[in-house]
Amino acid sequence: MGLLTAPKTYVALAVFQAGDAVACAIPLAPIEKLLDDLGVPAGIRPVLPVAKAASAVGLLSVTRFPALARLTTAMLTVYFVLALGTHIRARDFSVRAIPAALFLALFAVMTARGPDRV
Repeated sequence: MGLLTAPKTYVALAVFQAGDAVACAIPLAPIEKLLDDLGVPAGIRPVLPVAKAASAVGLLSVTRFPALARLTTAMLTVYFVLALGTHIRARDFSVRAIPAALFLALFAVMTARGPDRV
């Protein structure tokens, strides 16, 4: 049982994703500025909190439906590939791109390992 495969890790990341969904739905000023700076179209922005809320639900399914939790980490890997690609397209190589890269790596590893069986 490793840290990245533990159900508590999935729950903690679900809480983070839920909070991020709320922050994107409001939207908080720093998030709005980042999306503006990256050139994210206004039509795509309402999808972000929905996707993040859905990912929170998927991560929370880890104990009852571990395959769904693993699928969720795979989809989050795709999400963060797109997020990092958006930073690269906008030529944003600042510290603001670091979270996208770190979450990409985190969810890729979690997908490869899968959750612990409980």
